[in-house]
Formats: sequence, C-alpha cells, structure tokens
Amino acid sequence: TMQSSGHRFRDVEHHPLLAENDSYDSSSSEADMAERVWFIRDGCGMVCAIMTWLLVVYADFVVTFVMLLPSKDFWYSVINGVLFNSLAVLALSSHLRTMLTDPGAVPKGNATKEYMDNLQLKPGEVIYKCPKCCSIKPERAHHCSICKRCIRKMDHHCPWVNNCVGEKNQRFFVLFTMYIALISAHALILCGFQFFSCVRGQWTECSDFSPPVTVILMIFLCLEGFLFLTFTAVMFGTQIHSICNDETEIERLKSEKPTWERRLRWEGMKSVFGGQPSLLWINPFAGFRIRRLLLRAKKGGPEFSV
Repeated sequence: TMQSSGHRFRDVEHHPLLAENDSYDSSSSEADMAERVWFIRDGCGMVCAIMTWLLVVYADFVVTFVMLLPSKDFWYSVINGVLFNSLAVLALSSHLRTMLTDPGAVPKGNATKEYMDNLQLKPGEVIYKCPKCCSIKPERAHHCSICKRCIRKMDHHCPWVNNCVGEKNQRFFVLFTMYIALISAHALILCGFQFFSCVRGQWTECSDFSPPVTVILMIFLCLEGFLFLTFTAVMFGTQIHSICNDETEIERLKSEKPTWERRLRWEGMKSVFGGQPSLLWINPFAGFRIRRLLLRAKKGGPEFSV
C-alpha cells in the first residue's frame, strides 16, 4: 500500500490521468492493446470450456437426430428444432464473448515512480498498489491468481468460461447462464414427450436408433439437462441479485462494507446491460465488430493478451 497521511483516494480509476492511461502497459501502447484478443492460457479452464461446447453439441445431436427428425409431426419437429438450435447458438455465442472479452483487467506494471509522479496526487490522497502484478489497484478491484491480473469489479473466476467475470463481461456471462438454463429446460421437456410417445407406441418407430441406444442417449441427456439447469439457474439468480445489490460475489463472501455509493437496483441493471431495456440486453452479438476482426486477420492474425 502506498499512502500519504489522510483519507483514501477514492474511486482511483476515475482519476483524470489514470483514465488517460487506462490501457497502459510497460511493454505495449494503448493502440497495441486494442488489437489484441483476450484469452487466458489455463489448462483446466480450456478443458472445461471445450467440455461445455461438447455437452451442448451432444444435447443438440440427441434432440435433433434422436427425437425430432424421426417424429411424424412435421411442425412439431420444425418449431422445436429451430427454437432449440437458436437457443444453443445464443448460448455458445454468449460463452465465446464471455471467454474472449477482457473482464476489466487493470494495466499490468503501471505502478512505477514516474507514473506516480504524473498522477500529481494531492496531500492526503491514498492509492493502492497490487504487489502481485505491480499495478495501481482501483477500488473494488481484486487480483485473480489464474488470470494473474487485477480485475475491476471481479465477481469470480469461472473455469467453465476460462475467464474472470468482471466489469466488462458480466453481461455475457449472465446471458450464457440464462440460455444454458433455457436449452436445458427445453431438452428435459422434449425428453418427457419422447419417453411418453415411445412408451405409448412402439419403441422401434419412435427413433431411428435401436431402443437400447435411444434409452441410453436420452437418459444421459436428462442427467445433463437436470444438472445444467440446476447449476445455471442458481448462478443466473445469484448474478441478477448481485447486480441489483451492486455487490460482487467476492464482496459478499468477504462481507466487505461498501465504501462506494451503491447504485439503485434498476441503475445497476442498466450499467451492466447497457442503456434502457431493449432486445439488445439479451443479444450476445451486440457491440460485436466484424470489421475489426477482419482488419486483424489482414494484419496477420490476432495477438493474445493474457
């Protein structure tokens, strides 16, 4: 901790000089950082992220090829197929954006003597330095040992998205949990209808697969759907509660007394999801810039910032 005699320098990330150098890094400029893709090279996180995709693909396979395509009801298959696959695309897109979005990392190594002098702190102001990543630590930021960075408004590190959930990607994480919960519930409902139709009719006619294979595939889908629905529904509710209370999970677990002015519930939602309520709130593609990705590709591919 670096301090002078007096009160803490509150909300240090909004200090004018600190805001200008928000993307400061000891080895790269702000322009360089803007051209990089955020990605955490963590073995456990990458395995969990791949497993998430494989489980969603498995659910899509069973729903499409075991339950819907063999169905004799054309509109039942079309409507449910379009709905399930649309939710799956939205869920995986939300997962990608959560994983590849900078969660609000504080510039690494900016706590140098020269930089401190440039801040021109007044007598009595206090700022904090993270000894692990040698960065100026804004209020409500916490250091993540996996990302090896301080993250603004860090809620938690989630291995399933191989990233921290923080100030800049919490919206995508909330959408990810919501869409996974929806496709899990949809898959369980379809399994219920399928079991009923197969028991009522002949098992050989309700699927293109043999009865034992059909039963095994559907049982695994039911187990997966139940577990994912329970986990993501609880996580979704926890995230909405945290946003409305303007309190991160870390702050809640540590029972930290708020030294910041808490937002009203609706203001908290608007700050995370952006602006007034609209369909953009549930759109994981909002703000995605294809043109920037194409420019990166022309320059020889994206660099990775960790």
